[in-house]
Amino acid sequence: MKVDGSCHCGQFTFEVEINPEKIFICHCTDCQMMSGSPFRVLAPTREGTFRVLSGEPKIYIKTGDSGAKRTQAFCPECGTPLFSSAAEDNPKYYNIRIGTIRQRDQMIPKIQIWCRSESPWLAELPTLEKVEKQWAPQ
Repeated sequence: MKVDGSCHCGQFTFEVEINPEKIFICHCTDCQMMSGSPFRVLAPTREGTFRVLSGEPKIYIKTGDSGAKRTQAFCPECGTPLFSSAAEDNPKYYNIRIGTIRQRDQMIPKIQIWCRSESPWLAELPTLEKVEKQWAPQ
């Protein structure tokens, strides 16, 4: 499936070919911290299918508990997390941050990983009140 996307400010734009059957949720503590959320949703893709249309990402190298180095790319202007990749892989693959994909409403995760780090309150989401738009705590 060919999709396109951008960072929040629009400085970084891209198009990419992804397999919607490979979309996954990651609950690892790195994804929690770097996304500011209890999990991150990702679309993996291989080198040659990911094309930058505009902008140049800022790169940060994170060394995991295993010692593996992961490239973390984000927009230098607005800070939107864009993608990650293993620093040493060849051919390279990318995990595209699903929130940057314009067609994200069509991206349905198929598996969850690092569930030992999952926030226990996520099971309660279906029971929480839903509000259509902005909500202000009283």
